[in-house]
Amino acid sequence: MPDRDREKRPRDAARTRAAILAAAADLLAERGFTGWGVNAIARAAGCDKQLIYRYFGGLDGLAEAIGEDLARWLEEALAASPGAAPPASYAELMARLATRLLDALRANRLAQRIIAWELAEPSPLAEGFSAARGKALAAWVARERGTLRRPAGVDAPMTNALLVAGVQQLVLAAASGGRFMGIALNDEAGWERVRAAVSATAHALYRD
Repeated sequence: MPDRDREKRPRDAARTRAAILAAAADLLAERGFTGWGVNAIARAAGCDKQLIYRYFGGLDGLAEAIGEDLARWLEEALAASPGAAPPASYAELMARLATRLLDALRANRLAQRIIAWELAEPSPLAEGFSAARGKALAAWVARERGTLRRPAGVDAPMTNALLVAGVQQLVLAAASGGRFMGIALNDEAGWERVRAAVSATAHALYRD
């Protein structure tokens, strides 16, 4: 086999794999899981559906790959701004996590679709996406926490779950109708209220 043929195949394989992954993610963001299948993804990617099985092993493997991409995206989205001072308390740490998650989810339609699907129809695929997101959040906390200790007498895992769930619900409500319990979430003034309330809630819950 000529050298140029050996060099071309890996590049073509990588390009095809990336095209399939991008097409699958775009379909999820646009249509949700209702129209998400091998045939639709192959058409969107412009390839034979057998290549989805070759490169990903099927929809389960493809979903896992998208979950891994989302985990990497979320880790980058949560990263501290250059020069930012470390959090002074555990309450501040969790307030930062919740507000950064809020801003990240607002900017990512695919993440919103996946979270909505997790809530509406639990499945092994949805569990994989949830696990990837949880891993990214845990990695951020481990990196940013430093020597900060959880306050005594507070169920931190449950408290953090409530903060994250509240953020997710507000983002989904804004995407579907622009309001939640009569509060407008269709402009930055509304989101500034949310950020302030999330921070105040974290400090109150952790008695900071």
